[in-house]
Amino acid sequence: MSSTINTLLAIRRLVRAIADRLQWLPPTLARFTVGWVFLWSGWGKLHSLDKIVEFFGSLGIPHPELQAPFASGTEFVCGALLLAGLFTRVASVPLVITMIVAIVTAQRENVSGLGSLFGLVEFLYITLLIWIGVTGAGPLSLDHLLVRLAERDEERAPAAALRSCATSPR
Repeated sequence: MSSTINTLLAIRRLVRAIADRLQWLPPTLARFTVGWVFLWSGWGKLHSLDKIVEFFGSLGIPHPELQAPFASGTEFVCGALLLAGLFTRVASVPLVITMIVAIVTAQRENVSGLGSLFGLVEFLYITLLIWIGVTGAGPLSLDHLLVRLAERDEERAPAAALRSCATSPR
């Protein structure tokens, strides 16, 4: 029995070690997937604005001639930002709002309770966007690169200040 338990514990350690090394993968895949979907959804809407304005009007969305290009542009720009991993946390917020509006307007009749709400693709996007917004873009992103560059500059700043003080005439 002890041998079986030791084997199971060794397998558990191996699985945890692999999972630790792959922690970057889920948020990166989620960000790429959601970013890609919104980028191309926004692109398509921007290239058929007349239909989108008409659709928004049929949903009772106020000022569809303003809301349609705004929502379409938001999807396109924020999708591109997510895809690049740039300002990811900020870019996820307008997309969450867009999906909430989509549920309240276009999907209202399809929601009769939590089960039907949880089954909506819009709710799945909200869930993924909140996760991305909380956890950030991950290491394969421009956000990560910018943070590393900023930290490197912060580390250099005190040394540069000391050199400046040491070499300045008194």
